[in-house]
Parts: sequence; C-alpha cells; structure tokens
Amino acid sequence: MALLTAEGRELLDRLAGERVGPDRALELAQALRGQYPPGLIAAALTQQELRVAALAKFSRAREMLFTRAGLEQASSETTSAHAAARYPADGPVADLCCGIGGNVITLGTGRPVLAVDLDPVSLAFARHNAGVYGVADRLATVRADVRDLPLPGVRAVFIDPARRSAGRRLAAGRSEPPLGWCLDLAGRVAAVGIKAAPGIPRELVPEGWEAEFVAVGRDLKEALLWSPALATAATRATVLPSGDTLAAAPGRAAGDVPIAAPGAFLFDPSPAVTRAGLVEDLAGQLGAWKIDPAIAFLSHDREHRSPFARTLRVLESAPWHERDFARRLRELGIGAADIRRRGLAGDVAQIHRRLNLRGPGRATLVLTRVSGRPWGLICTDP
Repeated sequence: MALLTAEGRELLDRLAGERVGPDRALELAQALRGQYPPGLIAAALTQQELRVAALAKFSRAREMLFTRAGLEQASSETTSAHAAARYPADGPVADLCCGIGGNVITLGTGRPVLAVDLDPVSLAFARHNAGVYGVADRLATVRADVRDLPLPGVRAVFIDPARRSAGRRLAAGRSEPPLGWCLDLAGRVAAVGIKAAPGIPRELVPEGWEAEFVAVGRDLKEALLWSPALATAATRATVLPSGDTLAAAPGRAAGDVPIAAPGAFLFDPSPAVTRAGLVEDLAGQLGAWKIDPAIAFLSHDREHRSPFARTLRVLESAPWHERDFARRLRELGIGAADIRRRGLAGDVAQIHRRLNLRGPGRATLVLTRVSGRPWGLICTDP
C-alpha cells in the first residue's frame, strides 16, 4: 500500500522509463538508498519491472499498479474488452475475484461495476487502475471471499477464479473458488461469465452453456464459459483483435469432412478452432478436406484466406524420410525452416540440426501424418 502514498508515487515517477534488470535494479537501489525507506525502494523497483512487462497487455501500464500474480492472471485490454461486450451495455455487473482490475477497466466502460476480492492490495490496485482508465466513478469495491457474499439484486456476474494460492500455482484444472462453484452461480444470477484456462476439457461445460476459446493472433489466451442467459452457441472460436468468430454448426459430424492426400494448399487452424473442436466446421466453411482423420490440418487445391487458419502453399508433399527432405530443402535453397510437428514424435531442434540447411530461402516444414503414414510437406506463405 506504500506505493499509493505521496512518497510512493514520487518514487514511481522517478523510476518511470527504467528497464529494471538485476544489475540495473541493484544500481538504482544503491542510488536511492537514504532517500526512501528500503522496503519502499524494493516495492517500487518490483513495480517498475511489472509495469514494463505489462505493456504487452495494457496500453496504460506505465500508470497502473500490479501484483506479480495479478499481472500473470489478468486479462489484457483486448481480451477483457471482448468479454465485456457480451454483457448489456448499461447494466451493472459484479466482477468477482477482480484481482488488479484487468476486467474492471473494460466492464466499467458505460456500466456500474461491483469489484470483489479478498486480497486488500489487489482491491486497492484495482481501484487505482480503474482511475487510470477513467472508470473509477462507476466502481464500488468490496473486500470479501466471494463464496460468502450475498448477491441480492445482482443480475450479471463475471468471475476469474484464482489459479494461484499462497503464491503457488494450483494444479492444472483447479481454481479458487472451484469451477463447480462458479458454474453454480447461474442458479443465483442468470447472466454469468467465467474465465477459465484454455486447456479446460469441453466435457466439463454443462449443457446449455457456451464454451468460447479466444486467441489473439495465433496465440490461444483463454476460455470463456457463458451461462445459458448469455450463450449464443454450444462452442465458439474467436480470433482477436479482428473479432472474427466461428460457431459450431448444428448436426455437423466428423465424418462429414472428406479425407484425401494434401493438395496445393495447406490450412493450419487457429488453436482456438482446434480447442473448440471446430476443425470440421472450418473445413465446411473453406470447402476443404482433412489429410488424416486424427490430424487438424486441412487442405485444398485452391487458395483460401481465413482468420481461422494460416494458409500455406505446398511445394513438396511426400512420405517423410529425413534424408530425402534434407536433400530437397537444399535443392530449393532453403536455409531457414520453421518446423511444425503434429502427430509425429521427434525432437524438433535435433531434426533442424540434422537437416543442415543452406541457402537464402525460408520455408515451413510440416511433419505430420497422412492417412496414418508419417508425412512431410515443404510449404511457403502464399
């Protein structure tokens, strides 16, 4: 809390713009000794380090306050704005387990927010960060264990349950409160959104709920579970920042998509699509086929561009034999290759060394299976 005092703010202003690596932190600590309390210096140096790291998530990170665990779990501006858009534009929302306020800052744009957290430091930082984004006047805060909090009059809830406890990461799939408790909120409040780890098994999502898997670019960031009052599909893949979204088509089955050898183009689906189980839906949208029943690569003889897949032009397609491909890559003048392995075992770094690539060209080398056989494809961007 010392960082919120006038002295703390002054020290943070002095550190603005610094990149606080280990050597620089020691140098700064020595220079500031005697001017500020040692504990405040340590807290401010840590805060400046977190602010620099947070620029990947927040455009105003240089003015915000963070805990290390809070920054790690916090939604970015991009993902939190997407989640906030699911709620009515002017209706109040309770943000349970609000942390440092990553979702508060977007939920509070145009609507009142009740922010609840048990940790007093996180709650104070959430209030500060709401002020940075100009939404503090719409914010009310409560320090409480959300499991003990009555919710009279609350009609909409967003909850991001903690995946760390006492500074330690919880086991995969565990959170506080547990997922089951979060899902049961829908029995008390109709409109519920839950942020979950992107690896959540889809079978844990109850019938009537929507499981939305969100990627930013090619990086899968989070899963959002929407109660029946907010759900618009059974499963959905969303790619940000464009906001393109692919929902499950009713009645589509895996057998609806043909399987054939790779054509002139290969499509590598977004991880949001694969996690949502929507590879077949994407194939139907592109008119593409699968190259193996168990592999999430699609193919077509015509070029297609989609926000839900990376498009690659196939230069070479053949059963995988490392020596043959090494020779062919050298013939093509490929000196740098991004190796994409799916469905085949093997150490990518070791394969890369053994290929002994030479030349000015770049390519993507895909190691996969075609109709159950080990297969290789040399590809380039169209």
